[in-house]
Amino acid sequence: MPGKRTDVISWDEFFMRVAMAAAMRSKDPNTQVGACIADANHRILSVGYNGTPSALNDDEFPWETADDPLLDKHSYVIHAEANAILNYRGSNKDLQGATVYVTLFPCHECAKTLVQAGIGEVVYLGDKYEGTQDNLISKRILDTCGVTYRQVTVAD
Repeated sequence: MPGKRTDVISWDEFFMRVAMAAAMRSKDPNTQVGACIADANHRILSVGYNGTPSALNDDEFPWETADDPLLDKHSYVIHAEANAILNYRGSNKDLQGATVYVTLFPCHECAKTLVQAGIGEVVYLGDKYEGTQDNLISKRILDTCGVTYRQVTVAD
């Protein structure tokens, strides 16, 4: 009888690949972000990606960045982390101490939302805004609230 496979991917890579798949649902032409929330028992609690609220017809809203807030995509898009929290249909106590896997380090608004939801760890793939004011605020929020964060890589 042959032995079991030993070359399986790690839980970190598995959940990050789920977040990467979620990002592929984003219609944003510039930045596609996905998030996957998992608990300590390796159970997926929720998934989200950046996009407009489900009640909005995303064909009627802008996907560009503009100086005019009425024409700027940022006025209409919900970030992946927030969508993952909003998509969760279980008891909010289940989010306490959970880990969010996100393809892009959270902005400061998402950092506040994650902390408020009780997320205990942020695992991220990239940090394209590293060193910006928003990024530094995000890290200060997470550090102050005891939420750990770490970057992972995923094999091609």
